[in-house]
Amino acid sequence: MDTPPKSPPALDDATLAFAGRVFQHARMGHAEELAELFGQGLPANLRNDKGDSLLMLAAYNGQPDATRVILEAGGDPELANDRGQTPLVGAAFKGEIEIARLLLAHGAAVDGGGRTALMTAAMFNRVEMVDLLLAHGADPDRRDPGGQTAAEMAQAMGAADTPAQLARAPRPGA
Repeated sequence: MDTPPKSPPALDDATLAFAGRVFQHARMGHAEELAELFGQGLPANLRNDKGDSLLMLAAYNGQPDATRVILEAGGDPELANDRGQTPLVGAAFKGEIEIARLLLAHGAAVDGGGRTALMTAAMFNRVEMVDLLLAHGADPDRRDPGGQTAAEMAQAMGAADTPAQLARAPRPGA
C-alpha cells in the first residue's frame, strides 16, 4: 500500500514575516539588503505564492539596482510565474527599458514564453521597448498560443504606433 505524500511543514509566523520582508525588498528596490541576504545564503530564485520570483518583483516594479543584484546572485531571467510571465515580459509591460537591457544582458530569451515581451510591448504601444526587443532578435511574426502576432495584438488594443513599427521591422532570414 502506497503512503500518501507528506505535506510540507507549516511555516511559523516569524518565517512568514521574514519571507514577506524579502519580497518587499525586491519590490521596493532594497538592493543592499538583498545582497546581504544572498551573501548569507538566501536563494536568488525564491518565489512567492503566485510564483513570482524576487527577480520578477524587482523587474516589474522598476527596480534596476535590485534587478542587477538578484541577477548577479544567480536569479534566473527565465523563471516564469504561475501565469507564464517572465521578468522580461514584466519589464516590457511596464516599459522598463533599463531593466529589459539588464535581463537581456544576463541571458533572458527575447522570445521566451507564450506571450512574448515583444507582444506585450506592442500591445501597450511601447515603441522604445519594441525597438530594443527587435534589435535583440525578437521575431515580429511569432504567434502566441491563440495564433496572434504582436502586430495583431497591438491593433486589437488600439496601439497607435507599434502596428506600423512592426510592419516595417526586418524579418529573420530576410
